[in-house]
Amino acid sequence: MQRIIILLCILVLVQNANAQFTLRLIVNEVATKREDDIYVAGSFNNWSTNDLNYKLKPYGTSRRAIVLKDLPAGKYEFKFTRGRDKWETTSKGEEMANHEINLSEDASLNFKIEGWKDDFPDKPKLNTATSQVGIIDTAFYMPQLDRKRRIWIYLPKNYSTAKKRYPVIYMNDGQNLFNEQTAAFGEWGIDEALDTIMQKTGKEAIIIGVDHGGDKRLSEYMPYAHEKYGKGEGSQYVDFIALTLKPFIDKNYRTLKDSLNTYIAGSSLGGLISIYALAKYPNVFAGVGIFSPAFWVAPSIYGEIENTKWTTQKRLFFYAGGKESNDMIPDMNKMVEEIKAKGSFNIRSVIDPLGMHNEANWREEFPVFYNFILN
Repeated sequence: MQRIIILLCILVLVQNANAQFTLRLIVNEVATKREDDIYVAGSFNNWSTNDLNYKLKPYGTSRRAIVLKDLPAGKYEFKFTRGRDKWETTSKGEEMANHEINLSEDASLNFKIEGWKDDFPDKPKLNTATSQVGIIDTAFYMPQLDRKRRIWIYLPKNYSTAKKRYPVIYMNDGQNLFNEQTAAFGEWGIDEALDTIMQKTGKEAIIIGVDHGGDKRLSEYMPYAHEKYGKGEGSQYVDFIALTLKPFIDKNYRTLKDSLNTYIAGSSLGGLISIYALAKYPNVFAGVGIFSPAFWVAPSIYGEIENTKWTTQKRLFFYAGGKESNDMIPDMNKMVEEIKAKGSFNIRSVIDPLGMHNEANWREEFPVFYNFILN
C-alpha cells in the first residue's frame, strides 16, 4: 500500500512538472496614446518588443487583452510596451519594476497603464565613454547580411606607446558596453572596469563591440529558424564576425591574430549566438563569455555543441541569475554538462541567487569573466 501511495505521489509530481497553463493579461485603461498598438514583452518571448504574436487585441469596448497559452508552470516577468524604448511607466514617468507571476494554474490579471516612457522626455544622458573608446565606423558594411552597423573599439591606455600586440574580445550588443548615452537600460562600464583591472593585474585586451540590429536583433542572434520568430540569421552574423570584421581588425590594429587570443561574448540572445560562434568557428575563437543565455529559443544548440570538434582547450565562462526565468539555470547547467562530456575544456560557471536579467548584473560579472578568460 505504501508503495502505491509513493508511486501516486510521483505521478502527481510528474504531471505537475509537465502541466501547461493559460495566462490572460487584460489592460483595462491606458492613460495616453490609446490608439497605438500595445505588446507584452517578457521572459516568455525573450523581451521582444514588437512581436506580432504578443500584440494585445481589442477586448470589449475599451479594453485590450492577450491570452498566452501552453505556458509551463513557473515564474514569469513581463511589461507592456508600444515598441522599442516605449515601455510603460508610472504616472510620473518613473521606471517600473517588472510585473511578476508564479504560474501554477490558469490565471487572469488586470492592469492599468499609467504612462509611457516617451511621454516624458529624458534628460540628456552624459557621454560616459572614456578616452580609450572610439567608433571604428557608424555604418560598417556587413556583406553576409547586406546591412550596416556601428562598431566600437576599446584600446588599452598604453596602446599608442607600447607597440605590443593584444588579445581581442568581440562582444555583441555594442551599444550597451561603454556609453550611457547609447545604452537604453544602463551600460556595462567595460572601459572603466578594464582601466582598473589593467592597473591592478596588467591584463590588457582590445574590445570590439558590435551594435545589435534593432528589429533584426532577434533574427541575427538566432542560429536557426524558429516557428514563432521566423528565420534565423545567426550563421550569417557569425560569418560576418569571423570572416569580415576580424580580418579588418587584425589588419588595422596590433592584435594577436591567432585563435588562442580571440574571444567572443554576449548576454541573453547575445550569449546564445556567442557559443554558436564558438561551435561554428572553433579554429577562430579560443573562448566565450555566455551571460544569461537564451538557450530556450534554440534547443538545437546542444546538438551543435555535441557535434563540434575542437583540437585545443576552450575557455568558457557561464553566468546565470536565480531571479531570471525558471529555465535559465537548468538550461545553462545542461550546456555545461554537454561541454564537460567533450573534454578539452576550462569552465567557470557562476550562479548568483539574486541575479536578474539586466545590464547591472552583467556589469558586475564582467570583471570575473575577463580575469578568467585571459588567465
